[in-house]
Amino acid sequence: MLEPNKPLPQRVRYRVNGLQLVGDAWGEQGAPPVLLLHGGGQTRHAWGETARVLAAQGWYAITLDLRGHGESDWAPDGNYTIDAFVADLRQVLAHFDHPPVLVGASLGGITALLTEGEAPQPVSTAVVLVDITPRVNPQGVERIRAFMTAKPEGFASLEEAAEAVAAYLPHRPRPKDLSGLAKNLRRGPDGRYRWHWDPQLMNPTRFARARDPERLLAAARSLRVPTLLVRGKLSDIVSEETAAEFLAAVPHARYVDVAGAGHMVAGDQNDIFSQAVIEFLCGVKTHAPAG
Repeated sequence: MLEPNKPLPQRVRYRVNGLQLVGDAWGEQGAPPVLLLHGGGQTRHAWGETARVLAAQGWYAITLDLRGHGESDWAPDGNYTIDAFVADLRQVLAHFDHPPVLVGASLGGITALLTEGEAPQPVSTAVVLVDITPRVNPQGVERIRAFMTAKPEGFASLEEAAEAVAAYLPHRPRPKDLSGLAKNLRRGPDGRYRWHWDPQLMNPTRFARARDPERLLAAARSLRVPTLLVRGKLSDIVSEETAAEFLAAVPHARYVDVAGAGHMVAGDQNDIFSQAVIEFLCGVKTHAPAG
């Protein structure tokens, strides 16, 4: 339940490549924009607390459901290749008067990295990558895939879904209030709860192309905007070695390793994560247009 006096976001919608993408916007529209892109299998609600903090610090924060996730449209042709996500983001960026900061976790981070790194000219003010690097631990990726595909029949209740999350994320305290979890589930006509994403997302081709390390490294080497890499110290996706490889490719990048956080950094240690992003953006904001 929303606490009293907490501001409500404004719903935003973008029509891109024949699909409608849905988002929430926090803060004043004329403020410097930040666009937050969630990981695969998540929704825009993964960023809710971070977006509130950013808005309170003078940013216009937009959290977006990627294609096939949350309230955004599913691709009728099942196209969830990384190039489809990049094409969507390029069209979303055209709706902004000023280039936003791109904050992306996992899939959202890959999308942000390729969109900025492969553009002939900068299309963002800065890039924040959350627990994603060009090269990742394949065992960690397989663990995510196994979790996402483990219950195609869905869950009988929110409590059953919470049990599955607790088993997958044993380091994270189980919440007493399941309303946040409910935002990541959809209830079908059969009354069962399923994750709020299109099952076609698990197409093996999409996974293979999303993990092209040489393409991602090339994009990283092309980054010219301020860049921050945030790693969860408990991550089984990004190791200290793969983080070092990224930092060698992007010498101007800053790096934060968040203790007590796994791959879902913002969900595990939101206060620490948000503070790290705010501190990074303080330098960016001095050069950002005021709107």
